[in-house]
Parts: sequence; structure tokens; C-alpha cells
Amino acid sequence: MSDLIVVGFQQPDEADKVLLKLAQLKKEYLIDLEDAVVVVRDESGKVHLKQSLNLTAVGAVSGLASGGFWGALVGLLFLNPLAGFAIGGAIGAGTGALSGSLSDYGIDDDFIKSLGETIPVNSSALFVLVRKAQPDKVLAELSGIQGKVLRTSLSNEQEARLQEALSKPLA
Repeated sequence: MSDLIVVGFQQPDEADKVLLKLAQLKKEYLIDLEDAVVVVRDESGKVHLKQSLNLTAVGAVSGLASGGFWGALVGLLFLNPLAGFAIGGAIGAGTGALSGSLSDYGIDDDFIKSLGETIPVNSSALFVLVRKAQPDKVLAELSGIQGKVLRTSLSNEQEARLQEALSKPLA
């Protein structure tokens, strides 16, 4: 089961920096992120979402591959697999991009927007859905980052450890 963690930051670019740090930790197999979203509330109070996973692009690529395969197979029946691949790939990419743009994966966008409206102007928040992690190593890497836990599905003890790590000044 995945855990949802939402951390607020005073600076608009701080959530991006922490997400980059988490991406490094993911490469080291210390954390497995299912989804991550950066929310920035600008000077005018408008909320901007930055999804870590571009579902439109993912859908287009998978649609191109499957559409190209089936198009080539059908084209083989008509002795023109290259035309079938081109037509099938184009149709598959289009429908894949459309389905990707309409799908919602991971953290619910309405939840993100509603919680994003509550953060202060000219600040940011990071929403992460964590499949699994090495808590001690991840918390050690996050120490010195100044943030406040806004919401979490962690246990009270785990939440307190996270808040403590985010409250420690850099040594």
C-alpha cells in the first residue's frame, strides 16, 4: 500500500529542489515513488500543478507501438505492411495521447488543487505517493530541508520523524 505525503515550503522553488533530491534517491533504490506533483501558488494566488508523469506522452508512445504493430499485421494481409504500420502507428499514437490526457493516475487532481489553495501565496508544496522506502536513509538525506508536513497517511510516529527531519537546520 502506498503512503501519501504532502509537504509545504515557504519558497516557490523549494518543492522542485526536493523532488530532484527524491529522484536521485530513487536512482539509488532508497525510495520508490508512484506519483509526485509539485504545486506552486504564485504572487497572484493562482495555483500551478507540475505533474511528474506526462500521461499524454506515455499514452502516445504506447499507442504508437501497439497501433504500429497491429497496423503492420493488417497491412501484411494486404501485402503492404509498411503502409499498415504507418497508418496504424498514427492512429494508435493519436488515440493513446487522447486516452493519456483524459486519464488520472496516482494522486487525485481535485485533492491536489483543493489543498493547493490553502498554501500561502508565493510558496510551494510537494505531493508524493510512496510505494516503499528506506526511511532512515531517506530522512537522513532530507535533513536540513525546511518544510512542514501538511497531510500524510503515515503513522503518527513516522509523521513525527519526518517533521523532525524537515525541521532540523543544516549542520
